[in-house]
Amino acid sequence: MSEQNHPINILSQNELLLQAEVKALTGQLVELEQSVSTFESALRSQLADELIEVQELTILYKEQKQTKKEKRLAQKQRGKNYQPPVALKVVPEKIPNKSSDANEKERKRLYREAMLYVHPDKFNMNEEQSDLATEVTTKLIEIYKSGDLGLLEDYHAHIFSGNAMLKFVGKPKELQKKSSNSEYLKREKERLLNEIELIKARYTYKVLTSYPNPMTFVKELKAYYLDRINKLKRRTRTK
Repeated sequence: MSEQNHPINILSQNELLLQAEVKALTGQLVELEQSVSTFESALRSQLADELIEVQELTILYKEQKQTKKEKRLAQKQRGKNYQPPVALKVVPEKIPNKSSDANEKERKRLYREAMLYVHPDKFNMNEEQSDLATEVTTKLIEIYKSGDLGLLEDYHAHIFSGNAMLKFVGKPKELQKKSSNSEYLKREKERLLNEIELIKARYTYKVLTSYPNPMTFVKELKAYYLDRINKLKRRTRTK
């Protein structure tokens, strides 16, 4: 009887050990996420104007590039025997009623909050930006410029619900193959270790753990973003 129970006891001990490791790693991950997130929020609050201007200029630059591309294509299509099409009547968009001062102030508040929340730049000195975040911020700018406070409130709520930045990763739990508890714990341990390594690889984590006063990093970031703003202004300047 004892021989039959022995493997079960060994498995139980292994599971308890894995559970303890998973619990410890979960606590470590939460602590790291909180400290890095708090630090990045503090940085964003100091660089709000620069971050928003960079994103607006970046989107403008992409729009101008697309416009130039379309013009070049149109020139190629015309050729010698090109006959311009009959001009279509342009129906002007309805101009929204001017908002009151209070509404305008609220629009600016919602816009800034949402823009900083989904801003694709993660302070890692990397020029590449998330396509998803750029898509969301582009939509945000369009809604803000439309002057529709109600629509902006709805999109602001959508962004802060977390749904705007969701990405489908892997299969839903109900579709995953069933496996033993120990196998699940092993996978969970591996996942937590990977997430911890990703956080530690972030530039802000390195600053937070290596700078005597991490907030002095703001000066470096401000110089970096001002340089980007100047470059983008030159690229988007029109004659």
